[in-house]
Amino acid sequence: MDRTVIIGTRGSDLALWQANFVKDSLAAINITAELKIIKTQGDRILNLSFDKLEGKGFFTKELEEELLAGTIDIAVHSHKDLPTENPPGLIIAAVSEREDPAELLLILKDVVDVRQKLSVKFGGLVGTSSNRRKAQLLAVRPDLEIDELRGNVPTRIGKLRDEKYDAIMLAKAGVTRLGIDLSEFHVEELTVTEFIPAPAQGALAIQIRESNTELFEILQALHHPDVAEELGLERGVLKRFGGGCHLPLGVYCRKDDGKYQVFTSKADAGDQFPDRYFIESETLDGVADKIVARFAKDRKFPSKVFISRDIPATSYFRKALEKHKIEIEARSLIRTVPVITKFDSYILKNTDWVFFTSKNAVEYFFKLLPQFPKKIKFGVMGAGSEDMLRRNGHFADFVGESNDTADVAADFAELANGTTILFPGADNPMRSIQQGLSAETKIIDLPVYETVLEEEVEPSGAEIMVFTSPSNVEAYFADNLLEPGQKVIAIGKSTGKKFDEMGVKYTLPFSPDEVGLAEAVFGI
Repeated sequence: MDRTVIIGTRGSDLALWQANFVKDSLAAINITAELKIIKTQGDRILNLSFDKLEGKGFFTKELEEELLAGTIDIAVHSHKDLPTENPPGLIIAAVSEREDPAELLLILKDVVDVRQKLSVKFGGLVGTSSNRRKAQLLAVRPDLEIDELRGNVPTRIGKLRDEKYDAIMLAKAGVTRLGIDLSEFHVEELTVTEFIPAPAQGALAIQIRESNTELFEILQALHHPDVAEELGLERGVLKRFGGGCHLPLGVYCRKDDGKYQVFTSKADAGDQFPDRYFIESETLDGVADKIVARFAKDRKFPSKVFISRDIPATSYFRKALEKHKIEIEARSLIRTVPVITKFDSYILKNTDWVFFTSKNAVEYFFKLLPQFPKKIKFGVMGAGSEDMLRRNGHFADFVGESNDTADVAADFAELANGTTILFPGADNPMRSIQQGLSAETKIIDLPVYETVLEEEVEPSGAEIMVFTSPSNVEAYFADNLLEPGQKVIAIGKSTGKKFDEMGVKYTLPFSPDEVGLAEAVFGI
């Protein structure tokens, strides 16, 4: 191309970073470009929430108008801000690599409460303008107060610094791209599977006139078709729901071990409890339609679900099911009892890590009132163990989130091989994590409780049977069989292995926690 390409962009720090990223990428292939800054409706109106602004393209419309008028050649957008339909005459010519689409929760250090999930003090004020974020936050922390937060990334961080909020939520991608130092805050990173991002979050869209075929061909050097395929699914779901930025919808698609994994969270409003759905597929054909069908208003739910665990009134699982008037039959089929009543804290003198594979292990270990003579790191298996560790006043330095203990063991081994690790647990542990560690690692097994199976367990007539441990499977099926039509959910692979031995089909949730169980029930 024998002329300078004009790139249209908003004027915020992040928008300018994005536009300069495209400019530098073009320069790398010997294309000269310059920037033109354009103000959008979203930049001018800062006193209204997103759902009060008219239309769906309030961060993109003015850039698209200048494209159509020919005053710019390229518009660079944060892909998640784009409406799902291009105006006639415009196309997305290229999609960038995707920055990590996770969310960050920035918290003032003097309001951090380790005993609370997400670490914000009880009743804290959190700033966000996103209904999607609001719905997912309130689902796990209904005590929080959510207030409107507008402005560019540095402006929003400045409002937190001025203590107008106790915490704020931001996309990790924007903070990473701007290289902002967050050391003055306590930062919680919320992974894409626990807190589902907006469709296309973390990627850039390069938009041009459809007629500019020469520029289209040039831009293919910047295009990432694998990312575009995944974003196409996410935006396809958004389009079918007829929503824009104000819709409380999170959709995230990724390819893992040759299969597509898609996570969806949707609420009717920002203050409503969201439903979540997980689907894994060899192909993306028809997946968007399957997702939308799961959220249909007229879909039927089971009338009753059994779960082999006591479920408190505040439980995420309970709230997710009772939203759809599903009766919960919750009863543990096992009980646990301590095996030791005293603990010599001297054992911790040379210990580097304490690893818990269950919340029972955490509970019984801290009942022994351990004294920590030095800074020790904590590892846990799953969200339930992490929550119990928080209740005892400690953050987890490692959280194993997979339902496959072999994967958790491999991830933990990268951090802990060659150290000394204490494993409080059951008196007959499976030792799945221990087996994944190197020979140079010193392992100390500490039995702190034992499991006792209940006898003469009554059968359940629930349509869905949720089993939360191998011991609960043993206890139930010692006296009972599945009734015709009953479907089974197993919380993790060790529980699922029991059903494999029995020849029983079951659903394995993506994550071995209450959110994963709720997703699995919603998906059946």
